[in-house]
Amino acid sequence: MKNKILLLEDDYALAQTLQELLEIEGYGVDLVYDGNEAVDASFNGKYDLYIFDINVPELNGLDLLQSLRDADDTTPAIFISALVDLNSISKGFEVGAEDYIKKPFFPQELLIRVNAKFMQNKKQISYKNLIYNPQLKELLKDGHIVSLGEVQEKLFNLFIHNIGKVLDKSILMDCLMHPSETALRVALNKLKQTTELEIKNVRAIGYILEKS
Repeated sequence: MKNKILLLEDDYALAQTLQELLEIEGYGVDLVYDGNEAVDASFNGKYDLYIFDINVPELNGLDLLQSLRDADDTTPAIFISALVDLNSISKGFEVGAEDYIKKPFFPQELLIRVNAKFMQNKKQISYKNLIYNPQLKELLKDGHIVSLGEVQEKLFNLFIHNIGKVLDKSILMDCLMHPSETALRVALNKLKQTTELEIKNVRAIGYILEKS
């Protein structure tokens, strides 16, 4: 059964691009262009994920999600927004979003995060001699618990949920406290040493965890 997504985006071209990308990946997507349409859709249908722009006509995304949470709607939500100030980002999480993607972004970045969100519902993921429980954030290597630092855990989470897909460097750098090309290489080398993941560089683009 397809996971259903409600996408709220008033930029027609971007909305169409995102809808097509998500549907190619196998998701069912209902697309709306203003906040009131989103309210109607959310009450008339059941969704597994909300993706909301914030600056949209009628009812903005922040107020929309707040009203849904007030109505005991706990559907996971991701904001996509050109509002990049800390106050807006903080408000996004305060009203109940689980992720916040700053515009402009590569459509593939949204897909990566959506895939990761749905993969978190799986009880465990196996990769060669590794077993990962996303809910407990517990990693076993040859049956023994492996401890990862905060940065390594974020990087591992992205790779393990997107096996066989190239991850843009900008997405990976979001996991770092002080982003730079050198810091990313160091962090990835530490991750590879700890987990023995087969992470390969894709020149001028990013990195990929090859399929086992």
